[in-house]
Amino acid sequence: MGDTSAHRAVSELGTILSVWAHPDDECYLSAGLMALARDNGARVLCVTATRGERGTDDPVAWPPDRLGPVREQELQRSMSILGVTEHRFLGHCDGEVADVDDDVGVTQLAEIISELDPDTVVTFGPDGMTGHSDHVTVGRWATIAAQTATSAPRVLHAATDPAVMAAVDHHFDTFPVYGDDGPPIIDRNAAAVILELPDETLERKVASLAAQPSQTEPLIAHMGEEDYRNWISVEVFVEPEKPV
Repeated sequence: MGDTSAHRAVSELGTILSVWAHPDDECYLSAGLMALARDNGARVLCVTATRGERGTDDPVAWPPDRLGPVREQELQRSMSILGVTEHRFLGHCDGEVADVDDDVGVTQLAEIISELDPDTVVTFGPDGMTGHSDHVTVGRWATIAAQTATSAPRVLHAATDPAVMAAVDHHFDTFPVYGDDGPPIIDRNAAAVILELPDETLERKVASLAAQPSQTEPLIAHMGEEDYRNWISVEVFVEPEKPV
């Protein structure tokens, strides 16, 4: 393993709890971080709130009881590629997370934090990256659970790099990945962690996303492999501006 700035930055994060809403969220936003942490020998636990059973434009061909198990298997393959051996589902319904009482979700994650005692919790910011209500809710749960934990782990919210987005944002005019407000682009000076992924780590991230073809194949085809790789080549995280 080469001694890169990305490896050094991740080594400072210690044990990591990575909390997301649907399978593939974790890979898009933190696959590099998780892979680098595992390369460093750190413990990583990834938590997913739902099985993403409604993540399709064709619910007739892919009803929830068929798609859910497929996405669970895809996620398992992705985690294996990244070297992450610990994963848990919270068991909520895709698309209905916002209807769950915050106390329920926060308590679930607080129990995991108490058990794992992470140094860092990585999750969505209040924008949910795409504005998806499941994303927004899960990010709020994880942030509250971390900020109220006795152990007080550091909280990092996923964001996007301005230079990367400027180069690829034309793709999203016709493939609306982000919400009406666009992605949470931040000034690099405001970032807590910026990971420009080493080539080997980026290759694993690409492979981890390709291992979830039910979600990623259409976007890869739309963007083209080069732009897709560039889009996911930098992972950016910010600290919460204030307690939730």
